[in-house]
Amino acid sequence: MDIISALESLAPELEQGLNQASTAEDLESLRVTFLGRKGRLASIMSALPSLEPAERPAAGKAANRVKEELTSLFEAHRAKLLARAEDEFVQRFDPTLPGRQPWEGSSHPITLTMEKICSVFQKLGFDIEGGPEVETDYYNFEALNLPPEHPARDMQDTLYITDNIVLRTQTSAVQVHAMERRKPPLAIVAPGKVYRRDSDITHTPMFHQVEGLMVGENVTLAHLRGILTAFCQAMFGAETRVRFRPSFFPFTEPSAEVDISCCLCHGKGHSNGTPCRVCKGTGWLEILGCGMVDPAVYAYVNYPADITGFAFGLGVERVAMLTYGLGDLRMFFENDARFLRQFV
Repeated sequence: MDIISALESLAPELEQGLNQASTAEDLESLRVTFLGRKGRLASIMSALPSLEPAERPAAGKAANRVKEELTSLFEAHRAKLLARAEDEFVQRFDPTLPGRQPWEGSSHPITLTMEKICSVFQKLGFDIEGGPEVETDYYNFEALNLPPEHPARDMQDTLYITDNIVLRTQTSAVQVHAMERRKPPLAIVAPGKVYRRDSDITHTPMFHQVEGLMVGENVTLAHLRGILTAFCQAMFGAETRVRFRPSFFPFTEPSAEVDISCCLCHGKGHSNGTPCRVCKGTGWLEILGCGMVDPAVYAYVNYPADITGFAFGLGVERVAMLTYGLGDLRMFFENDARFLRQFV
């Protein structure tokens, strides 16, 4: 069979195949067989250079005409299949059925936890304060009684923009801004994002904190203990036990770490005879740091010498993991809709 006869035989063969094609997969298979790079048409056209020069123009015109015809047949049948599928859908469609409500999203567990923390402190008389995430060295460190040689200023911990501008490492800087604007007495909590050069299974470069401050006349450690005990029991249950351990922070003196009885084993240290996986058998979980504000901090904001107060700070991710029983910090940042759908 010569080349022109072979070309002209393709259209009837394709048409016969199309008449039997009932799915998109069948259609694609025919397209590859006849019009693909290694298909029937390409195979025949590869023989054109072997023709005598006088025969090539006619064969080339025939090849182009057949290619257009094959393409037209293919597109026409594809349109017919699409129209048939649309008709079938319309026939199946029942306009009396209720519509499908798309998922509108939900609040992130970090947002929910932060809102609950702030709500508890608002009921205790605290105001909510905000501040910039890009801070000066003065507000982030110096005015909080952190001398230049303090380890918290090290480049391994702090993300510096310039020598004097940093991404805040703690929302404690908001306390200084608030004391500059407001005279005592005042009680505030400052929720927000903070940044540090730290990233592993239990740390992220960006996380969330809530810092608190109460300043006034005759504010004592007893007030601090009472407020934080009330907060912990409001967050984790009335049966939650609270203990304070001595610690050190540059901007509070004396300072303490606050522990709560384990949420999983309820302070027993074990569950079904095995050490608790959350508290590692101790029965206690560290939840926040606190202390009486160091008088050196008051000097930066021109507060009277007879003023006293306390400050505290907690990590929101830590509270959220305990609240929802999560064991992996990374789940908060993976944007997995299956995980986020669980929270309302």
